[in-house]
Amino acid sequence: MPPIPFLCRQCARALLRDLPNPQRNRVTRFARLYSQRAPDTNTRHPDVSPKTQDAAEDDASPTTNKSAPPDPDPEPGPMTRRLEEATGEALLAGGRAGLRAVRDAGFSEDLKNRLLERLASARADASLAAEAVEEGEEGVVGGIPAAAGQGTRDVASARPWTGEEAVPDAVLRMLDDTRRPLRPGLRGKPRIPVPRGAEHVVDMRVRRGPVVGAGERAAAARDRAAAYAGMGMKEADVGLSEAEREAVRREFRERFSPGARGMPSTVSGLAALANERIEDAIARGQFKDIPRGKGVERDDRASNPFVDTTEYIMNNMIKRQEIVPPWIEKQQELSKAAHVFRARLRNDWKRHAARMIASRGGSLQEQISRAVAFARAEEAQNPRQRNVDQMSVPTNSTDDAVMANLRRQAWPGDSNRPAAEVAPGEDETQATLPSPFRDPSWEATERSYMELAISNLNSLARSYNLMAPELAKKPYFSLARELNNCFADVAPLLANEIKERAARPSKSMVDSGGAAPRGILDRFGKEGSPARIYESKAPQYGFKEMWRDLWSRPGR
Repeated sequence: MPPIPFLCRQCARALLRDLPNPQRNRVTRFARLYSQRAPDTNTRHPDVSPKTQDAAEDDASPTTNKSAPPDPDPEPGPMTRRLEEATGEALLAGGRAGLRAVRDAGFSEDLKNRLLERLASARADASLAAEAVEEGEEGVVGGIPAAAGQGTRDVASARPWTGEEAVPDAVLRMLDDTRRPLRPGLRGKPRIPVPRGAEHVVDMRVRRGPVVGAGERAAAARDRAAAYAGMGMKEADVGLSEAEREAVRREFRERFSPGARGMPSTVSGLAALANERIEDAIARGQFKDIPRGKGVERDDRASNPFVDTTEYIMNNMIKRQEIVPPWIEKQQELSKAAHVFRARLRNDWKRHAARMIASRGGSLQEQISRAVAFARAEEAQNPRQRNVDQMSVPTNSTDDAVMANLRRQAWPGDSNRPAAEVAPGEDETQATLPSPFRDPSWEATERSYMELAISNLNSLARSYNLMAPELAKKPYFSLARELNNCFADVAPLLANEIKERAARPSKSMVDSGGAAPRGILDRFGKEGSPARIYESKAPQYGFKEMWRDLWSRPGR
């Protein structure tokens, strides 16, 4: 048995009207499989005219009782509506498959023609609606006003979504993403073009200007006459020389000439004209105040043949990125520790030496003279030497002259040092100078601290030399060398330190040293008496106890 084709409700009704009565009963048996109610023969098809449908009904059922009352058309069920929508969609959007389904459904030629006409009319209505949207006609379904923009027209007349984005739509989307539209508050109001009619005719006739009063004409004439004051038109004008007057006349003559100015038509002519104007501007001094540009910074190490190119580039990269090697960080730590030790050593020795010199008595001038004599003796017998951290010598070479000299100077019992060369006229002056100022008791007191600090500095220098390159290594620190440098640096400052100490205000013998001045309330606190501490779980100290402690005698 062949499969039963799918028939919608309207197609089945139209087919039943065209068939004779026996065949209609046979088709009705199969059509009821897809319907929820009895077939209604009184329903008219929307695509068939009333006269044709009535004639078909009369021809198909001659024995039908015409006096029977017609049954009202009830509302179709959801299944029927869904089948009708599916059949309509298949006819309109199915394409060749929909046409093939209409041909293979077993419909009559008349029904096929009506279905094809309905499909063609639907497509014609869609094309007319699109054209109406593009033209902006009113009264058509989907039409828009004539003042609508092109974007609104494109959206209204666009095709339904097919699953793929069209090229114009993709280009428009990319343009919208690139340049965002303005905010509504910043957009201007749309300007609707108004056709120019008879009321917008431009009058091209010549009109007279506004009437100017006599006062306004006199004021304008005075302002305009100022432009011709320096033209040299009067012989009595002595403000300009004859050459300047001629130049002004030539300039005004060229400016107010009736014809166009002659311009060169070749490249060489234009270049000559440009050069002439540039030379004139230079002669007038217009290029004197032009600010100079920033000079090019050149690095001499870039063209140094003794510096490797790779090393130079790597050093510049490290400098720009502010990267510090580990041995540089260790060098900074060593320098900081040495600076702290030397600053403290010099500060302590300067304060102690100034006190010791001032304690020998005498007037202020005598104390200053004594300090100056000690400074001269220090300069003659203990000249200033370089610091150890300022030297960069390899520490693994034992025969190095600098290292050998350092070891010789660091030895405390070395008395075979060569004497300094002295001029013949300075022997008597050095003989009258005292020996440099020293205090063995202070050195003995501070020796434990200084030896510990020197050992710490030597440990830092040892760890630094292990990671530093060969040419950046530093020698070790020596206590004798640091003391000699300290005495040489502090000796010229002793006279000024003694003078500053003498100018300071004297402290009261009653107040304790370094204490701040006390107020009137501090004098009621039994100054100088031992403090008494009372232990009590419940605090009972009040105003009565405070008054008793304030006015009681110390012995009670």
